[in-house]
Amino acid sequence: MTKQWKSLTDPQWAAISPFFDLKRKRKHDLPQIINCILWLLRTGCQWRNLPDAWPHWQAVYYYFDRWKTDDLFERINATLNEMDRKRVGRMGKPSLICIDFQSVKLSPMINEERGLDPNKRVNGRKRQFVVDTEGRLWVAHVHAANEADGPTGCTMVSSIMWRVGERLEKLYGDQAYNGVFAEELARWSIDFEKAARPESSLGFVPVAKRWVVERSIAWTNFFRRIIKDYEYTVSSSVNWLYLANIQIMLQRIP
Repeated sequence: MTKQWKSLTDPQWAAISPFFDLKRKRKHDLPQIINCILWLLRTGCQWRNLPDAWPHWQAVYYYFDRWKTDDLFERINATLNEMDRKRVGRMGKPSLICIDFQSVKLSPMINEERGLDPNKRVNGRKRQFVVDTEGRLWVAHVHAANEADGPTGCTMVSSIMWRVGERLEKLYGDQAYNGVFAEELARWSIDFEKAARPESSLGFVPVAKRWVVERSIAWTNFFRRIIKDYEYTVSSSVNWLYLANIQIMLQRIP
């Protein structure tokens, strides 16, 4: 994990450039726009406080909003995940994935999808992460923190099958998903296995196959923009999570 922001290298830009229309003439350089967005993600800066040497913040936000609406970040994320898996000698799509959630505080004066998680005592939102066995984020979902994990996770099943259903055989999760969510997976012929620490144990205990999703959640601490939820819409929140994984995958390109 690289803690410092670095501008895109030529190989990194070459990996994602096929997703952009490079033939039309533009006022702004697209690699620079991507650099601005990834810099915002890493530093947690407000849009309006982008350095003067870079394009105006409204221009950068225009591209972010447009690409978010077109699901571009999600598609780039899935492609980079496949590339990274093949780089280490694996098949492009995983056969085993893990799911878990993270409760985060929501910035004041934002009421969309806000709730209180009574267990974690967090007033804000929940993020649900679906990762493979090496921690790559494949599907993310954000909702109010007071909503139950299992029933809300059912809305993710179609997205999971769309992104990784080609080889998917089993999904690991904790007790919160061992109900309607597991039943929904069974309809798609996907096995659900509850991964939890022994009841007699105290403190943190690494659980086989599940600790990787906990590590992926911990990686969000390296990106100040997503340490707390500052977004007015959950779609923006989801796309910043994809961008964090995109930056991790790009850093692995030599």
